Amino acid sequence: MPWSQTSPMDQRVQFISEFLRHSLSITDLCDLYGVSRKTGYKWIDRYLRLGPEGLVERSRRPACAPNATSQEIVAALIEVRQRHRSWGAKKLLAIVHQRHPRWNLPGRSTVCDILKRHGMVPQKRYRRHIGHPGKPTSQILAPNDVWSADFKGQFKTGDGHYCYPLTVTDGFSRFLLGCQALSSTSVAKAKPVFTRLFKEFGLPRRIRTDNGVPFATNTLARLSQLSAWWVRLGILPEFIEPGKPQQNGRHERMHRTLKAETTRPPG
Repeated sequence: MPWSQTSPMDQRVQFISEFLRHSLSITDLCDLYGVSRKTGYKWIDRYLRLGPEGLVERSRRPACAPNATSQEIVAALIEVRQRHRSWGAKKLLAIVHQRHPRWNLPGRSTVCDILKRHGMVPQKRYRRHIGHPGKPTSQILAPNDVWSADFKGQFKTGDGHYCYPLTVTDGFSRFLLGCQALSSTSVAKAKPVFTRLFKEFGLPRRIRTDNGVPFATNTLARLSQLSAWWVRLGILPEFIEPGKPQQNGRHERMHRTLKAETTRPPG
């Protein structure tokens, strides 16, 4: 039962209370609480010297480390590092050894730890790894089962401006639903194109894209503002694996014809 559970601190307080009553001998008292006489005398001595605060558990960390690097060596290493921010442990040890050849210097790994403890090593920022569901496995058995969407790479038009063609095809009929030249790959530019296509051709069950903007991001489930909008409409986003455009081969084959017919040379 939870009411019968006590913490070690409570047991120590009860142990001292029984000791102050002088109702039991030290041997019987230690047997009652299941501790050795050495442990019992330890808590009694701490209580008599420090009062109730002496019953608090102390840190078991050693008071000193015999193999610790001396403070003068640490200070010398830090002083050289402050002058040369880009130097590593190997150079620092060489300079300190030249200045103090009789010192017993630590190893390179120890110097690296000393620099880290003093905040002299910049911390690398690691990108969060977002899992991927894997290769798309949905079957395309009818129109509007799966649409494919992508940007056919930016290129400069004849007037010197960049063009970002947004292309959308139906996976079953391979019909080119939309090919719109946009000035950027932002959600604000792409969303009106999909709105028009949905009104004209209806809502697909899935939309297959790569992992680039504006279709996916490095957030939970790789959803971006655009793909989250699709989910609210009842459309399931489907992402190919990174670096594997062959998983959306029908759409990429259309891009080959589009590039040959419209961008060589660009208008």
